[in-house]
Amino acid sequence: MAKITLEGTPVETIGNLPEVGSKAPDFKLTDTDLKDQSSSDFEGSRLVLNIFPSVDTGTCAQSVRTFNEKASQLENTKVLCISKDLPFAMARFCGAEGLDNVISLSDYKTGQFGKDYGLAFAGGTFETLLSRCVVVIDTDGTILHTEQVSEVANEPDYTSALNSLS
Repeated sequence: MAKITLEGTPVETIGNLPEVGSKAPDFKLTDTDLKDQSSSDFEGSRLVLNIFPSVDTGTCAQSVRTFNEKASQLENTKVLCISKDLPFAMARFCGAEGLDNVISLSDYKTGQFGKDYGLAFAGGTFETLLSRCVVVIDTDGTILHTEQVSEVANEPDYTSALNSLS
């Protein structure tokens, strides 16, 4: 389990992120049109998984904005913004903000993504929500970079994540 903090209070995740160099676990999530999207739908693209508890918090919203801006500069790369938010919330947020360089996906149906990637909160006030992480995956499904943000209120290291694609 990863030991992190939520506003200074220690919390744990149910496991650890997959290791760099390993094959990324397959996933099935729900898009803003309520359609299933699986990892196979993104084959051949590099992926930046921007994972967070809820787009309705300041830090999570900022990570979506920042990756949206950076995504337009990346070749053959898709940024997937993943939370357990209902797809309606993600559609509302991205629509209101004019964010169209990211793909919003939700783990609300089963929570299996959070389990398979070892990043769901194991307890505390955010229990079962997804912790703040970034996972970068190459075109062949190999994990190039991971970051489990140690304090949930902090933003991820965008530069390290994007540099792993160089």
